[in-house]
Amino acid sequence: MTGRPATRARARRAVLARAAVLGACCLALAACAGDAPGSPAQDKAMPAAGGMQAAANPALDTGSSLGGQPAPDFRLVNQFGQAMALSQFRGKVVVLAFVDSECTTICPLTTVSMVLAKQLLGAAGSQVQLLGVDANPDATSVSDVMAYSRVHGTVNQWDFLTGTLPQLRAAWKGFHIAVQIERGLIDHTPALFVIDQQGRERTVYLTQMNYASITQAAQILAQRVSSLLPGHPPLAKRSLAYIPGLTPAKHVTLPAVPSGSVTLGPGRPRLVMFFATWVAETSDLRAHLLALNSYARAARHGRLPELVAVDEAATEPSPAAAAGYLKGLGKPLRYPVAADSTGRAADGYGVQDQPWFALISAMGKVIWNHDGWLGIRALEAAARRA
Repeated sequence: MTGRPATRARARRAVLARAAVLGACCLALAACAGDAPGSPAQDKAMPAAGGMQAAANPALDTGSSLGGQPAPDFRLVNQFGQAMALSQFRGKVVVLAFVDSECTTICPLTTVSMVLAKQLLGAAGSQVQLLGVDANPDATSVSDVMAYSRVHGTVNQWDFLTGTLPQLRAAWKGFHIAVQIERGLIDHTPALFVIDQQGRERTVYLTQMNYASITQAAQILAQRVSSLLPGHPPLAKRSLAYIPGLTPAKHVTLPAVPSGSVTLGPGRPRLVMFFATWVAETSDLRAHLLALNSYARAARHGRLPELVAVDEAATEPSPAAAAGYLKGLGKPLRYPVAADSTGRAADGYGVQDQPWFALISAMGKVIWNHDGWLGIRALEAAARRA
């Protein structure tokens, strides 16, 4: 937890239930819009490559049509303090997401999928504008949106907008985004909108809490954007079938950071800690990682299950992020660090946040998990359950 209890940014699973309501509303809006004069024909589910696979994949949202109603304008400032309006991007396809500036759960997945989608478009990506609107009512300063952009490596790849609370609430209301503080945690609808060159809402997507599907979500988003661009620039085709997670019951070998390999799976109890370097925005990551050395010492003497840290590389700003961060700690870690480059380990272990602890039995079953950092004594007490 951070020093300010209301700013621990976790879009809980309950948000998805609320998002489903938004999706139903979006469909209703599209149906009412019809084919009004001067507006695009109502969008249909895209029969793009892998469309049948995507429709059968519970980890992917293939999008809901918005029928082409005008997107409500707003005026906010970006991470550099520059004033911006949604309407100024007419002539470009806009990909607009509502992102909690301190989020450690679903927002980083949204951000990565946006950036990847634009990259998939190649040169045509110059005709696309990526926008984020802050969805955290307790972290609305320019420095907050800059901090998020910096740790996720997107400072110069998008404009992350914020403003006064009344300005943000007006933007949320205009796009039917639910934002609230629930039990000291931030809840918001994980919605991402595609807006065409004429400023019309075309499609809304709801990000799913699934790490292995990030690149597939980017593919679907890029296909939708391509359909709105001149010449419909082609994308490399890839499978959109469901990618199953790698559960603790399966032996899996992950690349170690900075080199070597780490094996997970049944055979002996383990404490697995999932994290990402961008967690440093909301907590003292260095201090927490080094503090775990004392747990590792106890584990080496056989008193506790072995500790393994897993960097959620699928959401890191670059493949070298974890190695660079660990090198800068100044002290070595006394436990192995693996890289989950596909996100399949996180999904298989049921990870819902960063950091996330999972205690695994010798039979390969999750017998305890914990969301967020925990004091070493409390962690040791929990680990003795194995």
